[in-house]
Amino acid sequence: MKNLIFLLLLAACSVGNAQTITDLIQPIILKEGKSSTFVLSDLFYADNYLIKIFPNDNVVVALNKGGDTITFTPSLNFTGLDLISFKYKDEIFQIPVILDKKRKYLFTYKPDTKVSSVNLFGQFNGWDRNDLVMQDKNIDGTYELLIPLDAGRYEYKFFVDGKELVDLQNPLKVPNGMGDYNSVRIIEPLIEEKFYLHILDYRKNTNSISFSFFCEKPNKKSLLKNEVVALLDNKIIEQSNVEVADSKIILTLNQSLLAGMHAVRVAVTENGRATNIQTVFIKNGTPCGKEKFQNWNDAVIYSLMVDRFFDGDKSNSIPVIHTGLSEKANYNGGDLQGIIDKIDEGYFNNLGINTLWLTPLVDNTDSAYQEYPPPHRYYTGYHGYWPVSSEKVEQRFGNLELLKKLTDRAHNNGINILLDFVAHHVHIENPLWNEHRDWFGKLQLPDGRLNLRLWDEYRLTTWFEPYMPSFDFINSLEAREFMTDNALWWLKESGADGFRHDAVKHVPNEFWRLLTKKINQQIELPQNKTVYQIGETFGSYDLISSYVNNGQLNAQFNFNLYDTAINVFIDSTNSFSLLNDQLQKTFSVYGVNNLMANIMDSHDKIRYMAYADGDLQINDGKAGELGWVIPPIVDNESSYDKLKLYLAYEMTVPGIPIIYYGDEIGMTGASDPDNRRMMRFDDDLSEPERKTFNEVSKLIKIRNNNSALRYGDFLTLLADENIFAYFRSDFDQRVLVILNKSNKNKTVEIDLPPIYNLSEAVDLFTGETKKMTSSRLVCDVGSIGYLIFKMQ
Repeated sequence: MKNLIFLLLLAACSVGNAQTITDLIQPIILKEGKSSTFVLSDLFYADNYLIKIFPNDNVVVALNKGGDTITFTPSLNFTGLDLISFKYKDEIFQIPVILDKKRKYLFTYKPDTKVSSVNLFGQFNGWDRNDLVMQDKNIDGTYELLIPLDAGRYEYKFFVDGKELVDLQNPLKVPNGMGDYNSVRIIEPLIEEKFYLHILDYRKNTNSISFSFFCEKPNKKSLLKNEVVALLDNKIIEQSNVEVADSKIILTLNQSLLAGMHAVRVAVTENGRATNIQTVFIKNGTPCGKEKFQNWNDAVIYSLMVDRFFDGDKSNSIPVIHTGLSEKANYNGGDLQGIIDKIDEGYFNNLGINTLWLTPLVDNTDSAYQEYPPPHRYYTGYHGYWPVSSEKVEQRFGNLELLKKLTDRAHNNGINILLDFVAHHVHIENPLWNEHRDWFGKLQLPDGRLNLRLWDEYRLTTWFEPYMPSFDFINSLEAREFMTDNALWWLKESGADGFRHDAVKHVPNEFWRLLTKKINQQIELPQNKTVYQIGETFGSYDLISSYVNNGQLNAQFNFNLYDTAINVFIDSTNSFSLLNDQLQKTFSVYGVNNLMANIMDSHDKIRYMAYADGDLQINDGKAGELGWVIPPIVDNESSYDKLKLYLAYEMTVPGIPIIYYGDEIGMTGASDPDNRRMMRFDDDLSEPERKTFNEVSKLIKIRNNNSALRYGDFLTLLADENIFAYFRSDFDQRVLVILNKSNKNKTVEIDLPPIYNLSEAVDLFTGETKKMTSSRLVCDVGSIGYLIFKMQ
């Protein structure tokens, strides 16, 4: 089936119309000329996987003999969208498949002397030094490799006979933060005529609901009905429910089908091309967005380090005594009572936060340990990532009863709780290390090296420190069972709403599948509740997305988008077009309505303000020591404007925004542990910090109060050296965002889609209204400033 519309369900739980499959079946992203194999439980949860696949002209689909994996092989002439139909328990469901053929780009390397091997590696393959082999096919001394790439900015190097080398033929390079440089290649996007599906409106009738869309086509021809196919949940909407008039599409659904939570997605295909996919999340027949926290698209997460946030109980403020241990690397006194106090004060409600991510609460060692890499400083487990127990709460933070109190207090204030779970390792003082050595991998490699911090070479077995044994989950089912049960224990005992998972890529997929299966069986299905699981993985899109599916995690931190965003906002020579390209790449992998997390700062990243204020350059080699010798301070008041501009972007693009504690006041800091300073409040704040808090709070509340920023589509209107303008629309509203990173005021002319007949723009900060002429808005954007308009 070439022409289709499809739907992805985030967490479909129909009331009175239960399906045997209630998960979102995510689209399968196919690769040109290659077969792709997936574990069936990653596609959807079921009590068995006895399915029958129906033949498809564009994609050959095969189940393995055991029935637990499925392989998709696209035909040579297939591109665009299609649906794979299958039967399960006498019902027909659909698996969406997408294949977008990419342009290929040539990389060349010509050595001065004879070499044995040349490999290409970079951001496009997760810095894997082995899988992209370059060859001298012409025997002319030049090694070449042609690879497909999306538009965007890529850092890369060559791996020549075991040595990492930059591309000497490419003058564009940047520091890599490790005393060397990476080459940079920028791939410009193809200029194509617009083929876009716009969302219009919906109407409730006596027994039915109608949703209308408008297709903007390059050839201006009227739509054909067979170019439009729709899915409700995971099933095709019959064409009798689809009306087409010129370029307008109207879907009409019986209200009896829409009790509970559902989703509809619509796309138009023509000649191997497809529009964007419009998604409608519906609760009891009404598009989501009008009520508070209907699903995780509504989340705004506040990330806090428990020890560094607020000291609510001085009696448990017990630092570790050790010669040579700096206060920066010791316990500073923050605890669970301090978080409860701030909930009671209304701090998070005033800021607009509805979800708290707490660093690990499990008991950690009472001793200081020396870091393996130079200069071998001593640290404590103040951060929570050195567990010596499985069920005990760290005494300096409180106890299990206090954690339950915190969760209850948070829920009473409309705030969710995410626990940070450490699955990869324990500390050597943990009894598990002595009692179950067979659960853990070995520190010594067969070649005599230590398996320490070999993040990519020994991704699933590497140790972070000699005193932090890594689980061998691949070879120990017993360890997998114990740790997944332990995760469920924390979830049930605390009453928390989900997890942030540490070091996800260093734990095999089998672990996350087992954990998510148990969560499905013991919590989600019995309680009709969605447990949000977000992971931390640095790597390529392929690696990160391999963990994001129905059988494993809901999301991961979007570090690839962050890497581009930080470069664009900080470096005046980088155009917003690079950020737009990376956003489009994100949408192609995860969809527009994704649950991936967008960040500005984190406990592992240099604070944005250190860049904005000029204390550090991106990938600055001195970042590691600066925080110890000359901790950054904010010298320029304009740096706060740069921070607010970034947060205006973060609060208005698809995905879930994360505020790292201190972002709301413009806290600065170099590398760990300087980026983990004690939080400051009230009288300890400067006037610029108070102003920043107030404006950040307004930004968060604008997101919370405008559904298009949480559920809407994304249409880029302008992306150049200084201006980024984009339009977000859902069934209730249209929102226009304009960012200006220049240090000069800019007059901007924006042409809005004529289909909406827009005549005025209401500034969501000031309430002022600007009139428009022929769908064109002309406005002034202040230096390092932004505007957010509700369009009418």
